[in-house]
Amino acid sequence: MLLKISAILWVIWGLVHAFAGIMTISGDTAAATADIADAVDPASLAMDYPDAVGAIINQHGFNLLWAGVVTIIGGIFIWRKSVVAIFITALVGGLLDLGYFIFIDLGGYNNFVPGTVMTIISTAAIVLSFYAYFRRK
Repeated sequence: MLLKISAILWVIWGLVHAFAGIMTISGDTAAATADIADAVDPASLAMDYPDAVGAIINQHGFNLLWAGVVTIIGGIFIWRKSVVAIFITALVGGLLDLGYFIFIDLGGYNNFVPGTVMTIISTAAIVLSFYAYFRRK
């Protein structure tokens, strides 16, 4: 049961991040930046960014997209009790969220929903799947 809950959490997390990646890549740089740092006044982020900044934001969106897809696939395999999927999904989703937590959450640049909630979801998914795995050993 713990693995099934973890799998559902990872699929939710993956869908949110894949969608965020698509929105980040498809939007303009100012809008994408305001969406990422949603606790910051959007007017303070509305400016003409150099093309290099746009490329960095698009790379971030690409990383959100692929990490979301990997965790969705990982969630499916965790549902099927794959040990490899438990660890790969935790590595991908956990490290992506660790960076978010350090630089965005602790920096105070985001709202609790959806940002911090997604960090809580990935942490819960990792804890549940690791507990299920190590309890079995």
